[in-house]
Amino acid sequence: MSAALAPHTYLPSDAATEQIAEVRSFLKAQGARGTDVTPRYLLVGSSEGEQVELPRPIYEALLLVADSLAAGKAVTVAPEATLLTTQQAADLLGVSRPTVVRLIDAGSLPSERHGNRRRIRLGDLLSYREQRRAEQYAMLAATAVDIDDEDDIDQVRQHLKDARRAVASRRRAAASSSDD
Repeated sequence: MSAALAPHTYLPSDAATEQIAEVRSFLKAQGARGTDVTPRYLLVGSSEGEQVELPRPIYEALLLVADSLAAGKAVTVAPEATLLTTQQAADLLGVSRPTVVRLIDAGSLPSERHGNRRRIRLGDLLSYREQRRAEQYAMLAATAVDIDDEDDIDQVRQHLKDARRAVASRRRAAASSSDD
């Protein structure tokens, strides 16, 4: 891997805090204008007339970097291939490679065959991860219980058991429909 494509972490610095805040404020203000005209963002070179327009994905990345640095967070830029191996996909999801293979075999995660190797499109993997997170948050919300000091603990336990049964039932239904 060449040095230009290696991951690099940028740390917020006290010296640049004011400049970062200025860039962040500018980008936020432009995005919040809500006009019919799509704003254009340009990089300007040292010579007169030397400029290039920033494409939308680069603008969005710049906005995210500015927000993160202004919040005092470090930012790591790590280039990723658009086709990933099952091991790379597993690393990104935080699961084992056999788990990724099972997801592919179950049809939950689309993949392509290149020879005898499976490859997963980065976009498909990120979509799967977001869908999975949404499902997890929904399950958490379904099992959430507000407990007051006055609540009967046995009633709360029963409510939690009912919620767990409902989630398990949904999981079984989803698993049986994916087997078909």
